[in-house]
Amino acid sequence: MRRPGLPARLDELGADGVILLTNYRGAYLGDPGFAPLMAELGRRGTTVFIHPAELPGPTAPGIPPYAADFLLDTVRAAMSLTLSGTTTRHPDIAFLLSHGGGFLPYAAHRIGFALEVHQQATGGHPVMDREALLTELRRFYFDTALSANPDTLPSLLAFADPTRITFGSDYPHATAEGAAYVTDQLDAYPLDDAQRTALNRGNAEALFPRLAA
Repeated sequence: MRRPGLPARLDELGADGVILLTNYRGAYLGDPGFAPLMAELGRRGTTVFIHPAELPGPTAPGIPPYAADFLLDTVRAAMSLTLSGTTTRHPDIAFLLSHGGGFLPYAAHRIGFALEVHQQATGGHPVMDREALLTELRRFYFDTALSANPDTLPSLLAFADPTRITFGSDYPHATAEGAAYVTDQLDAYPLDDAQRTALNRGNAEALFPRLAA
């Protein structure tokens, strides 16, 4: 199974962060095989942008994976990182979820409740209680790529730490027209000046200090 190598070139390239896919051949980022990578990223206090990949299974006929499956894959990765204890062990990693975290903000309370029910039904020991899970999920960063519309953005703003939401366009994965469409929606959304500055650049500058300078 292919796994991304240790970020030995962060120093050589002067990279501001790294990009990881949500899963590699079905192994999600909380998999024990990624433990050495996460330890190194944590030691470096790295910003890690997470982008979804195809689900490790067949797609639904007529539905391209980037239309629906990518949202689920992002949620799977976030849950994998959280339930494996990766986010707790490595609090200095800034995990940035693309596309507003998929449907994570919208479904976080359901996820917490469902996990409690599952643990009770199977007699397993709780990995994390519901409130602890919600607290940990709110530690993720979220970008606004393809998620700045007036139906999706309220859930993101209600759930996420307001200092952990950054502008995103999804370009070049999205077309220039698609990126402009979402950006126009964000520009039209009612925000006060402080919120708009934070979302458009302030929060990202905190993640990438070199850009602020």
